[in-house]
Amino acid sequence: MIKHHASLAGPSRKTELLPGVAAAAVGTAAAFAVSLLWSALGALTVAVVLGVATGRWIPGRCRAGLSWVTARCLRLGVVLLGLQLGVGDVLALGPGVVAAVVVTVVAAFFGTLGLGRLLGVSPGLRLLVATGFSICGASAIAAMDSVTDNDREDVATGVALVTLYGSGAIAVVPLLGGWLGMEPEQLGAWAGVSVHEVAQVVAAASPAGAAAVAVAVVVKLSRVVLLAPMVAGVGMVNRHRTAGTGAGARPPLLPLFVVGFLAMMAVRSTGVVPPAVLSVAEVTSTLLFAAALFGLGTGVDPGALVRTGRRGVILGALSTLLVAAGGCAALAVAGAV
Repeated sequence: MIKHHASLAGPSRKTELLPGVAAAAVGTAAAFAVSLLWSALGALTVAVVLGVATGRWIPGRCRAGLSWVTARCLRLGVVLLGLQLGVGDVLALGPGVVAAVVVTVVAAFFGTLGLGRLLGVSPGLRLLVATGFSICGASAIAAMDSVTDNDREDVATGVALVTLYGSGAIAVVPLLGGWLGMEPEQLGAWAGVSVHEVAQVVAAASPAGAAAVAVAVVVKLSRVVLLAPMVAGVGMVNRHRTAGTGAGARPPLLPLFVVGFLAMMAVRSTGVVPPAVLSVAEVTSTLLFAAALFGLGTGVDPGALVRTGRRGVILGALSTLLVAAGGCAALAVAGAV
């Protein structure tokens, strides 16, 4: 779980945080630069990889600031994510597609949890993989980690897996969609309901054209909406489990950043937010997520990932097949493919 540092007033606290904040800023800028040079690599994917690759050389005096950036930027990013989708956008998909999205997410989440249990994957890792693969990748994993208590290696493994399999889907989904004879809108809907990251969804749908991308993004963001009830539900379960155990402070009933996400979605639904503001909010949320994931990556021990990740790799493969097949079947029942 992302740890919080007590808020201390005065310049001493700012001095303590500054090196880590500066390191996160440099890492985020580098992630965006690499992403611009190689468009197939999303900034969030690059940020995680850079964090893992450079973590061992980052001085200890940067740790406090990196932890602060990870926690704060994640929550602010989730809040701004709410501005990317209004209720009307979801309803415009039609009840069949909306139902297919919900069924796919629920089936992928609980199915992955069950598969993880059968494979002997740790409870923390299987929860994070289930969340990331069924909702929206690394940002969903980080959001779920904020209401649960997980090993840092589990978080990093989950992020690595969702990056690995989501990147593979960029090539596989358009090939399979063409083989299955899908129209552009159909392929877009399938990419949106089955591929993990938003950027990966766009890349997977792009070969089919602008119409496919437009459908894919709306379907994908409809999945993102389900992050709020999922995180809140897990938070409530953990709150119930810790009640009366003397295990310290109980998790919040509904995390404040989830409330913020829903509030921003409501604001977007009013139609009063100018397009320029929405564009800035979209870029800003990506920046915030990249900073948070870079900070998360710097605390990862690559050797630990290699030693503990084998079962996770199998779980990631099975979860990817589950969400892809389940999503295609759900859309077929809804008449969307």
